[in-house]
Amino acid sequence: MSRDDAAMEAVFKALASPVRRSILDIVKNEPGCIVGDVSAHFDMSRIAILKHLQQLERAGLVVSEKEGRVRRLYHNSVPIQLIYDRWTTEYSALWARHLTGIKYRVESRSERERDDD
Repeated sequence: MSRDDAAMEAVFKALASPVRRSILDIVKNEPGCIVGDVSAHFDMSRIAILKHLQQLERAGLVVSEKEGRVRRLYHNSVPIQLIYDRWTTEYSALWARHLTGIKYRVESRSERERDDD
């Protein structure tokens, strides 16, 4: 297995867990958050959260920066972009962007209609 394939495998493995995807969302939406901030969103131990964060860091999806006794967490989208680039072309990316835009608009409209009921 090449180094690129191993890196992609680590990303897919990290993203396979719903908890890690949620952690990644939190870190993306709160750049510079600390482990305690992330832990507050879950009903699990800080140690379990740290294990999930280690998996995300190994995959390169989260980067941590030591600031005194605190570790600040940041989202790194490069590994996901590399996977995206591998399986798309400029032409397909254009259409995929349009189709996902339609999907989000339809879903948003459906949610508003449900809220009105």
